[in-house]
Amino acid sequence: MSPKTDAPRAEAGAQTGSDDATAKAGSGHVSHGRSHFWKLTLGSVGVVYGDIGTSPLYAFREAVTAASGEAMATQSVVLGVLSMIVWSLIIVVTLKYIVILLRADNNGEGGTLSLTALAFRALGHRTRLVLLLGIVGAAMFYGSSLITPALSVMSAIEGLKTRNAAFAPFVLPLTVLILVCLFAVQSRGTGRVAALFGPITTIWFIVIAIAGGMHIMDYPGVFHALNPYYAAIFLANNGWIGLITLGAVFLVVTGSEALYADLGHFGRKPIQTAWIFLVLPALLINYFGQGALVLADPTAIADPFYRLIPDSMLVPMVVLATAATAIASQAVITGAYSITQQAIQLGLLPRFEIRHTSATHYGQIYMPRVNTTLLIGVLLLVFMFRTSSELAHAYVLAVAATSLMATLLGFVVIWKLWGWRPWAVTLLMTPFILVDSAFLVASLMKLAEGAWVPVLFGAAVVLIMLTWRRGTQLLVQKTRKLEIPLDTLVNSLERKPPHIVQGTAVFLTSDPAFAPTALMHNLKHNKVLHEHNVILTVVSADTPRVPDEDRVSISQISPHFSAVTMTFGFMEQPNVPKALAIARKLGWTYDIMSTSFFLSRRSLKPSVSSGMPVWQDRLFIRLARSASDATDFFQIPTGRVVEIGTQVTV
Repeated sequence: MSPKTDAPRAEAGAQTGSDDATAKAGSGHVSHGRSHFWKLTLGSVGVVYGDIGTSPLYAFREAVTAASGEAMATQSVVLGVLSMIVWSLIIVVTLKYIVILLRADNNGEGGTLSLTALAFRALGHRTRLVLLLGIVGAAMFYGSSLITPALSVMSAIEGLKTRNAAFAPFVLPLTVLILVCLFAVQSRGTGRVAALFGPITTIWFIVIAIAGGMHIMDYPGVFHALNPYYAAIFLANNGWIGLITLGAVFLVVTGSEALYADLGHFGRKPIQTAWIFLVLPALLINYFGQGALVLADPTAIADPFYRLIPDSMLVPMVVLATAATAIASQAVITGAYSITQQAIQLGLLPRFEIRHTSATHYGQIYMPRVNTTLLIGVLLLVFMFRTSSELAHAYVLAVAATSLMATLLGFVVIWKLWGWRPWAVTLLMTPFILVDSAFLVASLMKLAEGAWVPVLFGAAVVLIMLTWRRGTQLLVQKTRKLEIPLDTLVNSLERKPPHIVQGTAVFLTSDPAFAPTALMHNLKHNKVLHEHNVILTVVSADTPRVPDEDRVSISQISPHFSAVTMTFGFMEQPNVPKALAIARKLGWTYDIMSTSFFLSRRSLKPSVSSGMPVWQDRLFIRLARSASDATDFFQIPTGRVVEIGTQVTV
């Protein structure tokens, strides 16, 4: 379950002067609770806010450049852009995510797929529209996961050429080197250095606030940008250019999805506290400092962030920025692992190998295929675009699409789960839908300049997820025609049992109503029946985690057969032996040394009349062949597994 982040309240009124020991104990408990809360708050600064916290490296520069083009930035442009930045941070991040969506948690967990599962639960069933919203949101998150490491690290390294153009040739090689090292260490886990993420990123926010604060008085009139009038008048007077600029402004809220996605790791209160008291003030001060600097010296728009820094502090600042962007990239990579694990459990992707990199922290995982795919994609982007300005064009669309999907899913949850009246939900969420839609339309203007890359990658992910889901449904329908009801088989075997052998046989199946294929083939070829036969079904819940008391349910079918259902949350990796140990507490005698697990391995062949086009058939078969072995995925001891092959056409 998610960590409890609220500090325990002291029951001061219940304490008496004579109960000194109790008072001290209560005081210690409150102190421990507060300490835990601040640790979570510090941790959230490093993991949750790394991406949005490094946006000042490039966001203001790109937005002003989009607004002014080759001309010098005027006062109306700078104040208009700054005003849009301020109100984007307030509307999209503070109001939508911090105030509203952080409350729409799925048993403490957040994220697009978690919100999708929550919407399913709110509706009482799975609908195609909600599923599509979740798939598109997840796919666009993958698209942004490709760009974040490339853009963040490159924008940090580019600071080297701010004062000395001789460093320009080294930006690309250094970026590639840092990215390769970042992805290479994933298999070792980040537990040892993760404790430094929060302090380093906190230092980053303090430093950028100081840097911005030092220049605000260069042009005190910059504070006029707090008035939304300047944003409105800029958009009204600039038409097409205003729309393009709006797309660039959205760079300031990239990474806002992490606020919701990492809800389960830190809890709502620490994430909200870090944003309100540190992150938001630091970002605003830095953006206003950049604005004041450019108003005082329009040539500073070439690189306003690093122009805030004194020459003597440039190299240390580049080092700090590189560390901050590496941390931001790490958070995105971890998020990609997490959303992939959720997609597997929700039946949207085939089984991928999952390695746990920490013996003490369950959530620290490594997925080799995801890691390799991201590294290849990130390096391709670096070599294709070569500068952070070009990469920024490709970034916004994926994040804007993810944000809009989260808003629409939030609409469903607030309406159906929270029980709000339709008019009230519409009144609350329509402004956010309009703002997200405006950003999405604005970012479409950059489609030809690079935004097509995350869209193409996201479309590929959507295709894979839809193909896998459709293919598995068709496979179930086809195999069901060949299967017989379990009750019919059990009654037949009880009347005329074959040769009975000692031990327990566990047959895995996705549908306990029908006889597992492995059981049928075992009877057909080996002509024996075990003394105890278990029909085991592993179910994925629409909640992130399932308590142990709800993990296993057992029902007796006949003297020789019993049905066991194991339920795991979509954030959990199924562990069959550990769950069977829970079943033992429920009265089922279980000995791993006398138990054999029977699994059926299907060999798929394309069929002319499958219900999918031939190319999609072949894609599904490739996905099925690439799936990790069920033995490893369910963590079953390999020495106790018997696999029986079957051939099925799809």
